[in-house]
Amino acid sequence: SPMKSREIHLNAYLKGAPKTENYSLVETELPAPAEGQVTVRNLYISVDPYMRGRMSGIKTYIDPFKLGAVMEGGAVGEVVESRFEGLKPGDHVMSMLGWREAYTASGKAVQKIDTRLLPPQAFLGIAGLTGLTAYVGIKRCLDLQPGETMWMSAGAGAVGSAGIQFAKAMGANVIATAGGAEKCEYVKSIGADHAIDYKATDDLTAAIRAVAPQGVETYFENVGGTHFTAALNTLKQYGRMAACGMIQRYNDAEPAMIPDNLTFIVGKSLRIQGFIVSDHLNIQPEFIKDLSTWMMAGKITPAETILEGIEKAPEAFTGLFSGLNKGKMLVKI
Repeated sequence: SPMKSREIHLNAYLKGAPKTENYSLVETELPAPAEGQVTVRNLYISVDPYMRGRMSGIKTYIDPFKLGAVMEGGAVGEVVESRFEGLKPGDHVMSMLGWREAYTASGKAVQKIDTRLLPPQAFLGIAGLTGLTAYVGIKRCLDLQPGETMWMSAGAGAVGSAGIQFAKAMGANVIATAGGAEKCEYVKSIGADHAIDYKATDDLTAAIRAVAPQGVETYFENVGGTHFTAALNTLKQYGRMAACGMIQRYNDAEPAMIPDNLTFIVGKSLRIQGFIVSDHLNIQPEFIKDLSTWMMAGKITPAETILEGIEKAPEAFTGLFSGLNKGKMLVKI
């Protein structure tokens, strides 16, 4: 009998925060694989903040999702049936065919992964684009040196929790900001030298200065807004910022007011580098080499928050904006 799959469709483009009525759960029947195709059962799917832009219906560096159709996102799965050379049942693969339980697609749309050293879901997090994002920001944009101080915003998030551990493995001091006491405990447990609860202070600049009176050499930007303002205040002369995301602003329905301390960019000769990880895939071999070395040395603990069942995907996604996740947010299928 044909294999069935349940998938999540986008019904309407989002304005403001995501709501349940924006999505629907649809059951489909999968065709058997034709020549050159594979059928894959997903094991884990990833939900990520960048997807919010694709749900707005606006063209950014990536096309918006189509309405009334299944969404896309990172996934790891197991080949069930194959008519594609080089892939056989039981092989693990990574794809951008998430938000669904299973699929039939061209063998060229998936990438075989080696799960002997790392579990399959690690390829969605620490060993995947998430880890690579942290690595690109720290290594290529910040050029972080041993002994320097790095402030990691959204320290308990997927990129943040990977980046804290990479920076420590590279010999840096790390200040992490996170929301709530529990997340602050968590970032300290993975190596942050200082943890600041941004929800418990109304003066982030003063909180950073309290633990780094001389200021910080480097700042990893995941949040924007009030964090960006505090970063311009606390970065040292010739400080560097890697700007990866600005989640504080993604759900704004109206444009926010810009802080008036932007003159520090000039006065302190700051270097601000925005980046999109897909422009830096050529650093992957170096990343996997470093990551393997650090993991063998016991310096890295992959962090995951897992919700179970495809129907939980919208809730997992919305949870990224309310801080439901510690580390990488995954949905187990």
